[in-house]
Amino acid sequence: MLCACIDIGSNTTRLLVAEPDGAGALAVVLQQRAFTCVGSALDADGRIAAAKVEEVAAEVTRQHRLAEVAGAVALRAVATAAIRRATNHAELVEATRAACGVEVEVLPADEEARLAFLGATRMLEDPCDGDLAVVDVGGGSTEIVVGNPCEGVRYSVSLPLGSGTLTDQHLRSDPPSGEQLRALRAEVARALDGVAPPRPRLALAAGGSATSLHRMVGPEIDADSIARALAIICAAPIAEVARRFDLDHQRVRLLPAGITVLAAVAERLGQSLCVGRGGLREGILFELFDAEGGPA
Repeated sequence: MLCACIDIGSNTTRLLVAEPDGAGALAVVLQQRAFTCVGSALDADGRIAAAKVEEVAAEVTRQHRLAEVAGAVALRAVATAAIRRATNHAELVEATRAACGVEVEVLPADEEARLAFLGATRMLEDPCDGDLAVVDVGGGSTEIVVGNPCEGVRYSVSLPLGSGTLTDQHLRSDPPSGEQLRALRAEVARALDGVAPPRPRLALAAGGSATSLHRMVGPEIDADSIARALAIICAAPIAEVARRFDLDHQRVRLLPAGITVLAAVAERLGQSLCVGRGGLREGILFELFDAEGGPA
């Protein structure tokens, strides 16, 4: 039984088509990604430009067709922080409905956090006793969620710290300068001031920055791996780093901001982060499987 999720984020629009693997996790059939960069397209009034609305609707249409060809029996499309903040997000919802009949759901922050927690914890290979934290750094926001897989979420916060918005505001050179990185770290510290999540037994990182960091320096995000990653990124142009690690040029551009947020949240949690195998899209698919009556 195949199900699909289209996730319209601040940086990317992504498709995931998967089915239950028989062991409680997911078997991925198809993944697609396009850097639609909605967050960078918001004007001074917080509106998404008409051309960007059309671009996203066209990309959702393309991904919807791919999901149908793959055989997905159910699809859920969601939009997150940048679209949530846009004053005209209803226009994007209507444009995708008109283009391909897909109804996009603009997720509230707490629902985005809950689904990211569900996807990350249900994709764990080994069960964990006690509380787990999930840190999901997106293009327009960061969700910190703490809870128990059996009892659900008991703490969550959504912060206006996204790799896309922070990059646009602070990282203007290639590679970024030390002064730019210091200003970036100062803003992240200000945003985290007063944020005091419960200390978990295990902390997982989700999102594009975490998975790209995994490719560069391994599955554990700690002070050493952060320092190594930033040294690599700051020593060479974006294009060279992208070629070396087989990463998208846009993703490398966003990485210093995403890494900085992950490092600051890890410090708040009092431990390193492990790169998780799932997040928001996986959480949505698990709920679709449950709704369709399939094994999950």
